[in-house]
Amino acid sequence: MLSIFDKGAPPPCPSPFNMAQYVLQKASEQPGKTALSVVSTKGVTTLSYAELEAAVLGVAQGFLNQGLSAGDIILMRLGNTVDFPITYLAAIAVGMVPVPTSSMLTDREVDKMIAELSPALVVSAPEVATGNPTCPVISQSELQSLKHGAQASYHLADPNRLAYIVYTSGTSGTPRAVMHAHRAIWARRMMMNDWYGLNSADRLLHAGAFNWTFTMGAGLMDPWSIGATSLILEPDTPIGDIPQIMAQHKASIFAAVPGVYRKLLQGETLLELDTLRHSLSAGEKLSESLRDRWLTRTGTDIFEAFGMSECSTFISHAPRNRAETGALGRPQAGRRVALLGDNGPVALGETGQIAIHHDDPGLMLGYFNAPDATQRRFHGHWFLTGDLGHMSEDGSIHYEGRADDMMNAGGFRVSPLEVEMAFSALPGVQQIGVTDVEIKTDTRVIAAFYVTDENVSAETLEAFAKDALARYKQPRIYQRVNALPTNANGKLDRKRLRADYEAKHHGSDQA
Repeated sequence: MLSIFDKGAPPPCPSPFNMAQYVLQKASEQPGKTALSVVSTKGVTTLSYAELEAAVLGVAQGFLNQGLSAGDIILMRLGNTVDFPITYLAAIAVGMVPVPTSSMLTDREVDKMIAELSPALVVSAPEVATGNPTCPVISQSELQSLKHGAQASYHLADPNRLAYIVYTSGTSGTPRAVMHAHRAIWARRMMMNDWYGLNSADRLLHAGAFNWTFTMGAGLMDPWSIGATSLILEPDTPIGDIPQIMAQHKASIFAAVPGVYRKLLQGETLLELDTLRHSLSAGEKLSESLRDRWLTRTGTDIFEAFGMSECSTFISHAPRNRAETGALGRPQAGRRVALLGDNGPVALGETGQIAIHHDDPGLMLGYFNAPDATQRRFHGHWFLTGDLGHMSEDGSIHYEGRADDMMNAGGFRVSPLEVEMAFSALPGVQQIGVTDVEIKTDTRVIAAFYVTDENVSAETLEAFAKDALARYKQPRIYQRVNALPTNANGKLDRKRLRADYEAKHHGSDQA
């Protein structure tokens, strides 16, 4: 038997369609219900469904009043604030194309995006780098004033048209602008039963910031689309406060990256979370030991999901769809997934590259202005994820690492080529190799190994990185070496860099 999961396609997305209208459809049915609570140990700020939709459509009309029209690109340079999802939905509501970006990006990185996208508008917060845009800029305070103005009408059209763009690091070293259609939100319905186990009565607490795609999808858009309540932490809330907040605000589902669970388990006290049914994890592989410790301490399970910027999550564990122990999960009902070798799907149990069918409604439209790069990600009818695994007889997919050298830094995928190319601009750098290394159980960081002139120190490299790279792309470890390892073809061998470092440090600084 071949490693293919195909139990039929999902129901087609309705047409005409608008993603923002779909997300906010419950506002007319339950206007007074709390859509969002921004929570801390000291209090809560709430927004009802009616208030949320009014703010979204008010900002949307403000964009129209600026002279913008459907198809125009809006670059979002906002911080960890509710204005982030409101701006995102407002643009989509009237057919514009928002580009949500990390507030950690530097001016240099933002300028590259501006040059590529030619945005019609930049929405900016005072503390966030905006580069040097030539288009109009709306400040966050101006944006907030638009929330209470006249409300726009939803722009309904083809569900396959461009809705939004997100950036992901490309294997070439150049961050790729990933284009998604309005139908992408419709595809997320497959997560409801086969990952979240979510219903309208749930109160989902997400530990991420507003301006992170994991939070935007799992923490906000999906709960809102079925009428549930989203709980988001007040900015700068200590992780140690989360158990108290979960209990105080009666969270029934908790979502976070594995690193948050690790920190919550550092103490020895039993975590008494009476209302919690289960938790969700994504962004990086969740270890079985971490899942077991959480189960022992809380009496609840963590359900993991696997995905990527080009297709969000499509393989997962779920309360009603448990996969084998140690697996990434099973493909969600409606997905068509295969494990591919050079000649197509491999036999069950054999290693292949995880791939998803090109007809999946959640799959990207392509990379912005990069048709050749888009085409290289396909093998026939299959989109190649770059991740390796094998499939069991029950459909469980077990992860076996990356087919390339992409790194995972706290839930962000980062290209080592992008980091290496940034350092190449620093005088005195002769060679540099970057990879992620495990510094203790379940914790990986980016490490840079370098050959430089004597006057270029680790401190020099670190200072340069702060100006050239977003925080999550910056190495945490700098190590001078005499030479970088290469393979038989003379190319940098990053896997050997990683293996040599981990072999040398295992047992000394790992816990």
